[in-house]
Amino acid sequence: MSDPRLPTSPGFWRSPLRGPWFTSVLGLVLLVGITVLFVTGLVSYAAYNPGLSPVNDKTPDKGILGFYLFAWPTNPYWLYRLTQGVHVTLGITLIPVLLAKLWSVVPRLFTLPPARSLTHALERISLLLLVGGGLFEFTTGVLNVQLDYVFPGSFYPLHFYGAWVFFAAFVAHAVLKLPTAVRNVRRAREEGDLVAPRPDSATVSRRGALWLVGGGSLLLFLTTVGRSFDGPLRRTALLTPHGGAEPGGGPGGFQINKTAAYAGIDAAETGEEAWRLTVTGRTGTVRLSRADLLRMPLHSSALPIACVEGWSTSDQWWRGVRLRDLAARVGHDDPPDVLVESLQRHGAFRRAALRANQVADPRSLLALYVNGEDLTPDHGYPARIIVPAAPGVLNTKWVARMTFGDL
Repeated sequence: MSDPRLPTSPGFWRSPLRGPWFTSVLGLVLLVGITVLFVTGLVSYAAYNPGLSPVNDKTPDKGILGFYLFAWPTNPYWLYRLTQGVHVTLGITLIPVLLAKLWSVVPRLFTLPPARSLTHALERISLLLLVGGGLFEFTTGVLNVQLDYVFPGSFYPLHFYGAWVFFAAFVAHAVLKLPTAVRNVRRAREEGDLVAPRPDSATVSRRGALWLVGGGSLLLFLTTVGRSFDGPLRRTALLTPHGGAEPGGGPGGFQINKTAAYAGIDAAETGEEAWRLTVTGRTGTVRLSRADLLRMPLHSSALPIACVEGWSTSDQWWRGVRLRDLAARVGHDDPPDVLVESLQRHGAFRRAALRANQVADPRSLLALYVNGEDLTPDHGYPARIIVPAAPGVLNTKWVARMTFGDL
């Protein structure tokens, strides 16, 4: 007879809450939620245009995993703000559901023997990938949202490859368990290996426990969703990353991740006398001062900033030179791709590439002003890129060089 003091014994697990109905309800919620997370994650990856240029590609060995990549559109202009906001907010909201689901099935992780057959062994391996992959993806995602890069390596390949491993195990698990889960929810029968043989006295019902899990998810939602809005709701976003000093009020008083000081931008190199924009294209290279740019036709666009961490701003009023006009300045009447380089000397996206459709969009600017005033140093003075629907890191700040042509 097994020792009830050991977790390998069914008698060790005495919570009256565990059972197939409780586990199945949580599983069905995760089935929908994780599917949305995976799809929006793939969409976010496509938004970086990794198939455009090695500069943008943080997973060069992805092989067939990049089969779905497509040219990222500029319409609707709030597309990335929506998809990445959903991805991050939903991911954080699902954390209590994921933890409750893992708690509900933890006795199965200690079942002996570990493998009763080859089929059972394969199922246990898939569960290891499922549990480990889920914890890895949620943990790295939360750390990235908070700008805490304590994990080894770059977030982008770790999260990308981890997502494929996790979702493959998730799909296999869903195919095997979905029919059973639906039956358990419909019949509400409490029998099987998850039910404690000698349960302790109940202090809350299973439905009450679900309300508790739902309340935890609601709390995380309310302290996260405000990151996608300005105004009073933003004050509820206690989990919003700050990444340095807030820019304060005024025309430049909207969120940033990296300050000019953090990026190592010296005020001397951005001054009127020192700074020049180098633009290269079919007819050669020109060097333009800020005064030269101000003599070109200026245009305005109302566009948000949206970042991979899930935060975004409302529309800001940008004014500057259209990217397609800069392309025409160096001989490209039909706008091509462009490589943009920053004065920033370190960081994964100090160089970024944009597709021809992004360059051609009349709202895509080399911005010189925001909300009626000069750009602040933290928002990219003397000039920055702003493109509809592009991730924030592709809206390069402190622009020094632009190279138009096939990348």
